[in-house]
Amino acid sequence: MSGPDATGDGVQGAGREALTGSGAGRRRRGRGRRGHGEQPMVPDAEFSSYYGKPVLNRPTWRPLDIAGYLYLGGLAGASSLLAAGAGRTGRPGLARPAKLGAAGAISLSLAALVHDLGRPARFLNMLRVLKPTSPMSVGSWLLAGYAPLVLAAAATDVAGRYRLVGSAATAGAAFLGPAVATYTAVLLSDTAVPSWHEGYRYLPFVFAGSAATAAAGLALAAAPPGQAGPARRMAVLGTALELGAFQLMKHRMGLPAEPYEQGRPHTLLRAAESLTASGAFLALLSGRVRERRVALGAGAALLSGSAALRFGVFHAGVASAEDPKYTVVPQRERLAARGP
Repeated sequence: MSGPDATGDGVQGAGREALTGSGAGRRRRGRGRRGHGEQPMVPDAEFSSYYGKPVLNRPTWRPLDIAGYLYLGGLAGASSLLAAGAGRTGRPGLARPAKLGAAGAISLSLAALVHDLGRPARFLNMLRVLKPTSPMSVGSWLLAGYAPLVLAAAATDVAGRYRLVGSAATAGAAFLGPAVATYTAVLLSDTAVPSWHEGYRYLPFVFAGSAATAAAGLALAAAPPGQAGPARRMAVLGTALELGAFQLMKHRMGLPAEPYEQGRPHTLLRAAESLTASGAFLALLSGRVRERRVALGAGAALLSGSAALRFGVFHAGVASAEDPKYTVVPQRERLAARGP
């Protein structure tokens, strides 16, 4: 090989001028200020890796499958909670669409997950053992327990038979619903993807609010206005939780929050904010005017806003994995904070 030889101890034959990296550049400049007159021989290091590849492997999940899986799971879990509340307060016109919506959403969510995995056997293989330290393992078992309950609740309601079984299934689905709506946030945060991992304290609250707005939107669009009071309240509370937690998350994350403010994620997330806030306003308005068109507009805005948020979060995470600085800079900051 021509030029300096590479050995286990570094590069031979390059002399002291071959110091590289941003730290080397800073040391040379410091000596120059003390009167040595030396200049850095190489520029400060940029955030790159061998052959221009990112530090982290880019997530290989299909955006439509996995972002759709995140969205539909949240819609299903919150709808089960709304259905149970509607049943307890004597609102069958609200309970039925919530149950049917939850059953349809969880079925499509599982279909999207299996499609991304490639074949159903891969999902079944995740049920061979229960590993409490693995969000994927716990989530798989959670879905396996939740899906039969929500399907039974919907089927018995439509058939008008086996009401005792249906009530038990509705209660069971409502008990598991909040976990179904939020466990995907834990699943994302458990990865090394910077814009997901650094938001681990707040992302479950963001997803909880997003799930609530989606379920409220579906109920407002399908339920009689006279029975949609709980859906309207859920829309307002969910909007406050989603938007508030998301802004707090971005503020506390530091540099890894940057992908949320750039490119496609920024467009999706701004749309999510506008749609969700507009949907909450229309939900409140629908309680006053009792016009079907207003309730339908509120439902469409809330459903679309929740979907836009999930897709925006997904694409921001992918973008952060592709740029080495979102991995390297926070690591350096944590090392500097620990001290020597």
